Amino acid sequence: MSRSFPEPKDGLTLRDIHLPPAPSWWPPAPGWWLLFGAVILIAIAAWLLYRNLRQRRMARQRILAEIEQLAVRHPDDDAAYAASLHQLLRRAARCYAADAHLTQGDHWRQVLARIPVDDATLDALMSLDTRMYRPHADFDRQRVQAAAQSWLDAAMGSAKITEVRHA
Repeated sequence: MSRSFPEPKDGLTLRDIHLPPAPSWWPPAPGWWLLFGAVILIAIAAWLLYRNLRQRRMARQRILAEIEQLAVRHPDDDAAYAASLHQLLRRAARCYAADAHLTQGDHWRQVLARIPVDDATLDALMSLDTRMYRPHADFDRQRVQAAAQSWLDAAMGSAKITEVRHA
C-alpha cells in the first residue's frame, strides 16, 4: 500500500526542503573577537612586564659593575674609594629624597633608612663619611662594599630606580 502523492496538473513537481548554506568562517562570532582581544592584551602586558624586568635587571647589573669599577679604580686609596662610593649612593638616594645630595649626618642616615636594610648596613654606609674626611680612620672595604651593594639592590628592588645617572 504505497500511496503516492498526486501529480500537480500543471506539470510542476515538488522538491524536498533545502537547507540554507553553511555559515562562512568569516567574520567570526563575537566570542572569538573577545578571545582574540584578550589574547592580544595579555601578550602586550607580558611584553611590558618582561621589558620592565629586563631594564631593572640591566640597571642593577650596571650599578653593581660600577661599584666593582670603583674598587678597581681606587685599589690603594681608601679615601677616594669612599668618596666615589658615597657619591654613587647619593645619586641613587635622590630617587627617594630630592635633597639627598645636600643632607649630612642624621638626616643622611634617615634618607638611607628609607630603604629597608639592617642597622649594620646603615652603620657601614655611614662610615663612608668618616673615611672621606679622616685619612687614618678605620675602614673595612669589603664590609662597606657589601653594604653598598645590599642597599642599592634593595633600593632598586623596592622603588623606581631605573638608572643612577651621573650628576
